[in-house]
Parts: sequence; structure tokens; C-alpha cells
Amino acid sequence: MAVAWLVLVAMAPMLWTPLATLLYAAGSLICHQLPERSFHLHGSQLPVCARCVGLYGGGALGSVVGASMAGHAFIAWRVPAERRQWIGTLLAAMPTLATFALEWGFGWRITNSVRAAAAVPLGGMVAFVVVSALATLHYEQCVPTRPIGSSQPPTST
Repeated sequence: MAVAWLVLVAMAPMLWTPLATLLYAAGSLICHQLPERSFHLHGSQLPVCARCVGLYGGGALGSVVGASMAGHAFIAWRVPAERRQWIGTLLAAMPTLATFALEWGFGWRITNSVRAAAAVPLGGMVAFVVVSALATLHYEQCVPTRPIGSSQPPTST
């Protein structure tokens, strides 16, 4: 779904008008949509800002990687998995936090490409954590199971 959302966001200016309108309306609920902070395609602004594009791009990548690695113990650290996820997410947030600090704290002019690139690690890590968590759920413990009947056909008396 993350990949599909990213494709729809990127293709919005070229889509059928009712579908594009729906995407821009959805984008307005989750993003400021400032034209100077957004990418433009064929002269039309995308439905979300550059930072959101980076978050969604990272999210698409992280969800694909997380799904493909589900069930594999690929890191053998002595740190519990929950703590690794928090540490990884905090590290992945650093580029985005740096752009905020440079832009708002020091008045630096940050380009849309830098905003998007800085957001990719955060989007990727959050999606990876969510997909990995979903992959480790034990659904059989959530739903009561009923016994399976005999494979023999019923006998008539």
C-alpha cells in the first residue's frame, strides 16, 4: 500500500481529474501543501510537500524491505529488539531534525530535494518497524480455533 500511495502522489498531476482531486484533498489533511516547499510535475504541484514525498518514499522502501525480511534474524545485537527499534528510529530522524534546526534555528535556505532526501531514512525506519511488528504477530493466538472434524464422510444409520 505504501508503494501504491507513493505512485499515486507522484502521478497526481497527470491523473483523471476526480481521482486527482481526491488525492489533493487527502493531501490537504496531512500536509501544509505550500507551493514553495513542494515538487512540481509538468507545472502542477504534487499533493504533498517535498518532505512528505521523502517520508512516503522511505516508507515504501522500508515496507518492502521489512516485508522481505520478516522472520529473519538479521542483526544479532545484545540489545533487545524494542530498544534497537527506538534507537534506529531516533537515528533515522536525525537528518530531518537537522533540516528543521538549520532552517528554523539558523535561517538556512533548505532546498526541496534536501528536505525530501533527509526524510527518507525516517519514513523507511518507521515503515520497517511497523511492517516487522505486523509480521511477528501471532494471529493463531488471537482467534479461537475450532477442532477440525474427521475426514471420513458421515455414516448413515
